[in-house]
Amino acid sequence: MNCFVKLFFLFCVSFSFAQLPEGFVYAKEVIPDLDVDLRYYSSNNFVGKPVEGYLTNKLILTKQAALALKQVQEELQSHNLCLLVFDGYRPQQAVNHFMSWAKDLNDTINKHRFYPDVAKQHLFKEEYIATRSGHSKGSTVDLTIIDGNTGQPLDMGSNFDFFGEASWVNYSHITEKQKANRKLLQTVMLKHGFRNYPKEWWHFTLRKEPFPATYFDFPVK
Repeated sequence: MNCFVKLFFLFCVSFSFAQLPEGFVYAKEVIPDLDVDLRYYSSNNFVGKPVEGYLTNKLILTKQAALALKQVQEELQSHNLCLLVFDGYRPQQAVNHFMSWAKDLNDTINKHRFYPDVAKQHLFKEEYIATRSGHSKGSTVDLTIIDGNTGQPLDMGSNFDFFGEASWVNYSHITEKQKANRKLLQTVMLKHGFRNYPKEWWHFTLRKEPFPATYFDFPVK
């Protein structure tokens, strides 16, 4: 009976893993101590509610991206720092949800936090919302650095997903400490194979991403 239970358990585990397309992994299988706070699984985001396609707080990435991120985590830990990841693989259905939300001009519940200086009808024109996202290819991550002792994020000078110039990597109207924190994040990510996005200090894509032309739509579960 015990053998049967064990085999059944292994079958279930294998079946759950098989739900991911080939080449994708749950990041915590590669980086067990990684801190993950998928903002689109919660209401703590610019939409103000959980986003379609996010069914669990499990970070999914391509295997190559996860392995590169592991190197980042290990280097930071040698300085008593860690990564905190806000988003990784993002299904196309979530992107579609963003587009629908952006077209509803009456829904501005979180404008004061995320886009206080941008009119909602201009989010498409100013490229804060788009019909496609590099996240859907599986090798893009949104993240920050946290203090290993306190668990608190380093001060980067703006909130994650803030729509405005304050989020630009080289934004000058922040303190020297905030600039140093941004430089640290940029340096360690670029060192381990990622490229940045100049208008979002938190956004990085693996340089040699395995699916550069494929946008996936399987749910995060």
